[in-house]
Amino acid sequence: MTSITRGLIIGGREIPASSGRTTPDIGPWTGTPYAQVAAGTPEDVTRAIDAADAAADDWAALAPTRRRAIFLRAADLLESRTPEAVALMADEVGGAAPWAGFNAALAAGILREAAAAITQPTGQILATDTPGAYSMHVRVPVGVVAAIAPWNAPLILGIRAIAMPLAMGNTVVLKPSEDAPLACGLFLADILHEAGLPAGVLNVVTNDLADAPQIVATLIADPRVRLVNFTGSTAVGRRVGVLAAEHLKPAVLELGGKNALLVLADADVDYAVDAAAFGSFMNSGQICMSADRVVVHRDRAEEFTRKLAAKIKSLRYGDPSDPATVVGPVVSARAARRVAALVQDATDKGAQLLAGTGRVEGDAEALLAPVVLTGVTEDMDIYYGEIFGPATVVHVVDSVDEAVDLANDTPYGLTAGVITEDFAAGVAVARRLRTGIVHVNNQTVADEPQAPFGGVKDSGYGRFGGQAGIDAFTTARWITVQAHGHAHFPF
Repeated sequence: MTSITRGLIIGGREIPASSGRTTPDIGPWTGTPYAQVAAGTPEDVTRAIDAADAAADDWAALAPTRRRAIFLRAADLLESRTPEAVALMADEVGGAAPWAGFNAALAAGILREAAAAITQPTGQILATDTPGAYSMHVRVPVGVVAAIAPWNAPLILGIRAIAMPLAMGNTVVLKPSEDAPLACGLFLADILHEAGLPAGVLNVVTNDLADAPQIVATLIADPRVRLVNFTGSTAVGRRVGVLAAEHLKPAVLELGGKNALLVLADADVDYAVDAAAFGSFMNSGQICMSADRVVVHRDRAEEFTRKLAAKIKSLRYGDPSDPATVVGPVVSARAARRVAALVQDATDKGAQLLAGTGRVEGDAEALLAPVVLTGVTEDMDIYYGEIFGPATVVHVVDSVDEAVDLANDTPYGLTAGVITEDFAAGVAVARRLRTGIVHVNNQTVADEPQAPFGGVKDSGYGRFGGQAGIDAFTTARWITVQAHGHAHFPF
């Protein structure tokens, strides 16, 4: 029986849902409720927007150094609570300790980068033909921002959804994932409020999964919400984008990926194996950047495939609270069955298993041994489908052109990696890949808070991070001042 019960955070207070309902937060390793959280209603969404709107002017007017101090305190607090965050991620989403620790460290980094952005230049002086006038392009807050955060990297993506919008002087209503309402929502809000964030600036509405469509529709439709940011699946992101467009609101959408790691003919095989293992199986492959495809030149294929299979077979998988575990459970039994079905479809149609079984394991039926497949063809669901689980596919090619064509043969376009000892060749390949991100001599999973993060095609649009994030969560305003004399009018 869980002892954790949490409410909504609205106007700086933790309150129950207006309906009085709660919903269970299920831990994937045990399959039992880790917590009970308030099942917010559309009325609660409106109350949260009321609070955000009421706080908006004062927050935008707060001195930038005071805003920055809050973010720096929050970063320090988050770092100090890393052990708590690691335990929370293990219990709530099945995150293994290395992944959870990385989440805490990068989330603190995102807060510090947001703090630095607060005092960056916010505009420029423009040329003008008007005598005695100044013409200025300034960036100003948009107002209330709707943030919808996912479960898979809950600390990173929860903070990313709110840090830059808040830093730029906006207020936020956050809807965290139903699978991680604490880690990507309430835990982070607690830290920010402890750091001194004023009441109403950040509001958190948790919900039951069945109510999600109505919660999101209410949030986006409210005229006081001026911008939407969403990280999650392409299927849901497409619906969010349509809703935003219907209400003439910009959106930042970071969606799915079918990411390829290209291993060229001159690659260091041992390095490539380590890179592929990390890029494919970190967080049990549940990262939008995970390497679903490892595309290997035939000259390296036999050695690479043999060593990769051996390494993956050696990875410890199981209990996420065990510090030695590398691959924990996926987020739910439903997710495990989906991944198992992809593997079964492939093997039924002739693909070969080099590691793993594709069978669901564990008392909660959310665990799979990490899988490596080869011999995958276009008629198999896993060829085009995003895996989002502990499995990867090795493809063997005969040329760089064939590798590039295979990597680009997807509706997605998030990230890619190119392993080669020839820097110039790697950059040349990177320029041909139709993705928002490419890493030369590294695997597909990487993030830094100062970098523009986002994809193309079905991986979404808009960018988080750095100057791109500043621009995404502010709007341009043209201001002129007739500083000397009066303007001339023709009549």
